[in-house]
Amino acid sequence: MQKKPSHSYPRRPGPPQQVRIIGGDWKRTPLPVLDAFGLRPTPDRVRETVFNWINHQMDVDWNQADVLDLFAGSGALGFEAASRGARAVTMVDTVGPVVRQLEQIRDKLKADKVKVLRADALAVARDLAQRGQRFDLIFLDPPYQQDFLSQALPLCAALLKEGGLVYAESGERLPFPEQQGDEMLDELPEWLQGWELVRGDKAGMVYFHLLKPV
Repeated sequence: MQKKPSHSYPRRPGPPQQVRIIGGDWKRTPLPVLDAFGLRPTPDRVRETVFNWINHQMDVDWNQADVLDLFAGSGALGFEAASRGARAVTMVDTVGPVVRQLEQIRDKLKADKVKVLRADALAVARDLAQRGQRFDLIFLDPPYQQDFLSQALPLCAALLKEGGLVYAESGERLPFPEQQGDEMLDELPEWLQGWELVRGDKAGMVYFHLLKPV
């Protein structure tokens, strides 16, 4: 039997953390972060930078934007988009306690435009594509060191509307030529082919990238 992929979050010692929504209707609202390994909410200052990038690059206004958060975790990215007025936000995670927490936050905020799914992110991406659903913005912030990004990004091309964007976060720099300084690569990895780097940066150990299809 083929082992089903999982991005589980083992428990870790220490008190729970929290991040804050930085813009929109719920600005400064704290979001609790589940006390677990692998759950790394995108830092506030990174989200501020990324959403500035998105505001300059996205083809539609927030109130027309459909958003998919495939590895939702703390929900920091998805709730940030909803706070700014996104028309619909679909959050996906496979871990039960994570999903229950997302549902609790959604209910507390009365975020009726947010849908939370407990499911495998890759399976959901394939299913949504087959059903013809398309999004203006997709967030990919999977657990590091588990190769989810290289599996998820190729699926996103079929999920984006024209002019759509993907935000990808990782523990290492994506090997686009623009990211390599003077060292030009002979060829992109297969899973990055067909994508263009719009913006990229690093904060601490976090590398974050805004991508669009070529």
